Amino acid sequence: MKVFKYIIAFLIINFGALAIGSWLMNNGPRTDWYQNLNQAPWTPPGWVFGVAWSIIMICFSVYMAYLYKLQPNTKLKILFTIQFALNVIWNYIFFNRHLVFLGFICIILLTIIVGLFLFNYKNHLKLKSLLILPYFIWLCIATSLNAYILFNN
Repeated sequence: MKVFKYIIAFLIINFGALAIGSWLMNNGPRTDWYQNLNQAPWTPPGWVFGVAWSIIMICFSVYMAYLYKLQPNTKLKILFTIQFALNVIWNYIFFNRHLVFLGFICIILLTIIVGLFLFNYKNHLKLKSLLILPYFIWLCIATSLNAYILFNN
């Protein structure tokens, strides 16, 4: 039953991060600036982002709940906090401030942090580690989209 409380807590925190990030991007994907960028041919339609992030945050919340139940240590809390900050701030950097290069650095760091979760804790969580794969895969795609915009605009 204790893991259920952690799942709820991480759902609130992770969807809170999405809400803050959405607020900070200030209609970013619908702005003239973004719409006029030369975007990657593999850029998904806008609705995919909402669906993807919802699935990602549900899976990541369950993943974090089980991981936190096993290892509620300082290293895990620091990694999670860095992940949270990078996830939120990328929206502001990229969409609000139009700092594409800095956004690229931010999303690379976020991908590395999520990769650290995936690889550092796979032996602890076994099959539950698959729950973080959607996040990691999506970040690889998002990083490629950010890179394409950086190098083609």
